[in-house]
Amino acid sequence: MHFLLSRLFHRLVKLNNRFLIWSSIAMIGSCSFLIYWLEPDTYGNPFNGLWWVMSTITTVGYGDFYPHTVAGKLVGMLIFMFGIGLGSILISKLVDTFFVFKRNKEAGNLKYTGSNHFVIIEWSTHAASAIQEILHTDAAAEIVLIDERAQTPILHDNVHYVRGNPVLPETLQNANLAEAKAVFIFSKEMTEDGMFLHDSSFIDGKTLLIATAIERNYAEIYTIVEIKERENIHSFTHIKVNEFILGDETISRLAVRSAFNPGAAAIISQLLTSRDGEDLYEIAHRIHWHHYRDAFEELLNEGATLISNGKELNINRRLDEEIPKGARLFVICDHATYLRISPIAQVTK
Repeated sequence: MHFLLSRLFHRLVKLNNRFLIWSSIAMIGSCSFLIYWLEPDTYGNPFNGLWWVMSTITTVGYGDFYPHTVAGKLVGMLIFMFGIGLGSILISKLVDTFFVFKRNKEAGNLKYTGSNHFVIIEWSTHAASAIQEILHTDAAAEIVLIDERAQTPILHDNVHYVRGNPVLPETLQNANLAEAKAVFIFSKEMTEDGMFLHDSSFIDGKTLLIATAIERNYAEIYTIVEIKERENIHSFTHIKVNEFILGDETISRLAVRSAFNPGAAAIISQLLTSRDGEDLYEIAHRIHWHHYRDAFEELLNEGATLISNGKELNINRRLDEEIPKGARLFVICDHATYLRISPIAQVTK
């Protein structure tokens, strides 16, 4: 008998999870109704029969209900022989399913199905800083990281890892790039073998391949690209890139500015982060603003400083010019002021 039960449980362990779940439901449901049908006075209603079956399968055994007839006791013996083992196997499979899901998530094997998320391609220190800044700006933001590491380099509920070559269409599909808000492509100086690349042409060449793949399949997505050398920007002229980041050059220029104008680095760093102080925001154009002066003076009275229309930083010398259609007005203010003066505007940093 022991041999037969061992063989039976061995086969149950190998059963398809869906079949096992439905078999367990069928057995629990049928035993619940059967015990109530056999002893209606003892159990009162089918739910009490279900309560007794579940407490028996889980070996809790409260003793508030138990069969009195021979037929009822036979049902109990059936549950003892098969139900307890079946329940244990079902629970173990459910636990194993959670572990498998966790392993696949950390290994980047799961497809992301959300939308309006940020996609970051290639893990680096700059990518890590970008993720921290996104989450600090919007704690509810969803981020998908694409890289070729065996395991995710960052564990966070809002950061989803997709493993694969970002040049391949299926990798971009797994990150659901079609419904993303923006994509960041960061320079990767380390190869998968751990070798450090010194030639910026090789580094920017890989970035160019990724940007080309995105342009070919997702031309409408807002793209920010980090490059190592300014001279390599001309290689990107045939594809759409919304913004370039010159990582090393930006750091060098910021250091020089600090040397000639002490404190400049602190000001710029504050504008680059949303953690404290004044920040940079885009504000909606109000219908009664006709000239830059109208917007400048009204915003100044409200606690914000108008500094540019897009990349044009000379607003203070053009106050009497008309604001053109499609203008993108940027202000500097604290977050509380921004929420007060333009609650529906979009944060730009």
